[in-house]
Amino acid sequence: MFKLPLLLIFCCLSTPLVAAQRISVVGSTTVLPVISQAAALFHAQHPDITITVSGGGSGVGIASVIQGTAHIGMASRQTTQEEQAKLKGKVDNIIIAADAVAIAISKAVYESGVHALSVQQIADIYRGNIRNWKDVGGLDARIVVIDKEASRGTRHVFAEAILGDKHARAKGASIISGSNNEEQAIISRSDAAIGMLSNAWLNDKVRGIDIIVNGQHISPSIEHVRDHSYPLARGLHILLPNNASKAAKDFVQFLLSESGQNIVKQVGYLPVH
Repeated sequence: MFKLPLLLIFCCLSTPLVAAQRISVVGSTTVLPVISQAAALFHAQHPDITITVSGGGSGVGIASVIQGTAHIGMASRQTTQEEQAKLKGKVDNIIIAADAVAIAISKAVYESGVHALSVQQIADIYRGNIRNWKDVGGLDARIVVIDKEASRGTRHVFAEAILGDKHARAKGASIISGSNNEEQAIISRSDAAIGMLSNAWLNDKVRGIDIIVNGQHISPSIEHVRDHSYPLARGLHILLPNNASKAAKDFVQFLLSESGQNIVKQVGYLPVH
């Protein structure tokens, strides 16, 4: 009978077998930049754990957890009563950060003099009652109104605060966008657009304006998220099933650690600690 050398037998028995683990995270494109950076750092510390991150919106992230097609969901809004009923209390809803939904406009509109709008003016623009920027102190140009897909968390927060109903229609909208980067690109290419974006997605070509509340101009800044004065502030959520793997639970704990919260700050959101 053929016999393996004793040394080889020893090596085979003493070498640990480490099974690779995969964690899928799906949902909000607002939360996605934090999770993507955290996933890369977590994988560097735990090479046997691979984390795949994809967007689709808060509704997609919540639905993926309900259906069991994702290990972790990302959401930039609260779950609805209908969603909570389907989750059946078997999921931990964890806030890892907070941010502001900014009213974002094209650079040309901002430079023409539109630096602030009231809630009523924003609502009138989205309802189609105000159609030209000159009617709110800007350039003479038809307003390009951008709405978001119904499943997007940013849309829920905006519609509830501005239109009074998270499911309200925006009759004045001519474009419906999906992800934050898609909407950012549309606004930056236009000279007359208005949309809704997380404050971390603002830049030189996509300007955030103040919202006028009781005569005060409140900017979409982290400071105004912290002091609760900005009317479109919201928490950024992670949905973790109670029966999640240890690896998934460890990753969520990493998000809440100092290292994870530093990533939150670097992206431009408000840490929870």
